[in-house]
Amino acid sequence: MRIRTKVMGAVVSAVLGAAALAGCSSSSEAEEEAGGSSSSAAASVDGAQQAAAVLAADQEAHDGDLATSDAEDVALDGKSVTLTEGGTYRLSGRLADGQVLVNAPGQKVTLILDGVDISSSSGAALAATEAEELVVVLADGSENTLSDADSYEEGADADAALFSAGDLTVGGEGSLTVHGNGNDGIVSNDGLVIASGTVTVEAADDGVRGKDYLVVKGGAVKVSAQGDGLKSDNTEDTKAGYIALSAGTVQVTAAGDGVDAATDLVVTGGTLDVTAKATDDSSAHGLKSGVITVLEKGTVKVDASADGLHSDAAVHLGGAKVTVAAGDDGVHAEGDLVISEGAVEITRSNEGLEGKDISVAGGSTRVASGDDGVNASGSTTSSDGQGGGPGGRGGGESVGDYSLKVTGGTLVIDADGDGFDSNGTAEITGGTLVVNGPETGGNGALDVNGSFTVSGGVLLAAGSAGMAVAPDEESGQGWLSATLDSAVEAGTTLHVVDSDGKVVASYVTSKAIQNLVYSSSALESGSEYRIWSGGRASGEETGGMYPAGGLDGADEIATVTAGDAPEGGFGGGPRR
Repeated sequence: MRIRTKVMGAVVSAVLGAAALAGCSSSSEAEEEAGGSSSSAAASVDGAQQAAAVLAADQEAHDGDLATSDAEDVALDGKSVTLTEGGTYRLSGRLADGQVLVNAPGQKVTLILDGVDISSSSGAALAATEAEELVVVLADGSENTLSDADSYEEGADADAALFSAGDLTVGGEGSLTVHGNGNDGIVSNDGLVIASGTVTVEAADDGVRGKDYLVVKGGAVKVSAQGDGLKSDNTEDTKAGYIALSAGTVQVTAAGDGVDAATDLVVTGGTLDVTAKATDDSSAHGLKSGVITVLEKGTVKVDASADGLHSDAAVHLGGAKVTVAAGDDGVHAEGDLVISEGAVEITRSNEGLEGKDISVAGGSTRVASGDDGVNASGSTTSSDGQGGGPGGRGGGESVGDYSLKVTGGTLVIDADGDGFDSNGTAEITGGTLVVNGPETGGNGALDVNGSFTVSGGVLLAAGSAGMAVAPDEESGQGWLSATLDSAVEAGTTLHVVDSDGKVVASYVTSKAIQNLVYSSSALESGSEYRIWSGGRASGEETGGMYPAGGLDGADEIATVTAGDAPEGGFGGGPRR
């Protein structure tokens, strides 16, 4: 059973007696109302869930059937039109200042838009204030436009250019342009499905909003919004408030959040391109969810002034191609952050990956950050002595209930702050981790407050020497940490060479570094290794690391013993 608890779930459960209820989307508000941390609620969401499991627990979307029977023709001739019976209607013509209204309680109404241009100065252009479902079919090759009033009276029944109080489906092979001049562009107070067609929305506030859910199954959707771009905002039903994209192309430009789901955000196909840039001091996240974000297939591109991907609980990057440029965190999860498949590239961020428990199990991930590259952290710590002694940053920092694990895949980090950072524990059991760490002495390529073990995979971390951290002595795999007499420049080729003169690893620095940590199955604890500078590196490069190299013209610059932390440096955890 999946526990669907939003960050403020603990708050509302005390009031309503429900252990798993979606709350408001602001974790800071939740903490204020709760009088404490929301980390326990976030931790209850399993970040490894697949898209199918997440969607199976959500309210089922209506089928979005676009089938039409014989249609009654309705010619728009300058007068407003009110439809009171269920059925299919074909609309054509122009209303310079009028409305098409649907008042058919409990019935399904299908409107075929075939060359419609409707503008209203008094409210919505097309509004179904009473209907079980409104289906809008864009006739093949048709061009249709809806424009609403510049403002709405408080408490208006309809507050968007295209509005439905019941379920809403938009599809067909024509085009629809929506100008939401007074508020939102397209809104359903129940569920909203975009099945096909070319849909362009400009909105004074939110672009496309489905209260219970917003599902995009196909078509080409382009949204420009002064508020949020795509939104589902039911915070009262744990099975509602979700957004799903399975096919089609969606392009969003928003001054608020690009895509904002009160509960789940799931991408299983298609292309999603989001730009979220706030014009004031407010926060504009690219993709935002209250419970879990799962990007399983498709292509996702995000450029945001705040976090690129933000979840009040969990994020699972499970196969999609994801590119993120962010003004704050590239990917932020209050709970689990899981990367299991796919290609993830964070081209710009303050901190690249941040979450309470971070797991990299597969795929290819590259992170560029102005501060920490990968940071397992949160708001709670313990002072249990773990990380004392020579561990962590000088041994003085407490160890929180956070974890950072690499079990597979490839993770390459380029960080100006700490590269691979856990305020709790860290372990590497497989995969490949390359850290191009900081040049400044106040940070390190590796920074782990608690235990730090390596029992498999490949680790290469290079950076400054002032806060150098090495794995624990009891790690199951050999490792070495070499602090050089002086920093070597960017572009320097370094080699790890065993006592027989065999090159174990080669690395070309991308910045000035003075400490090098390396671990692989080729190293044997207690054996002596030498670091050479110069020569050549060859083979397929991974973050500056190469599988082979030659020592022609190289010079030996350091000798180290595998398993010994550098003088003045720190192991990843307490010495035992």
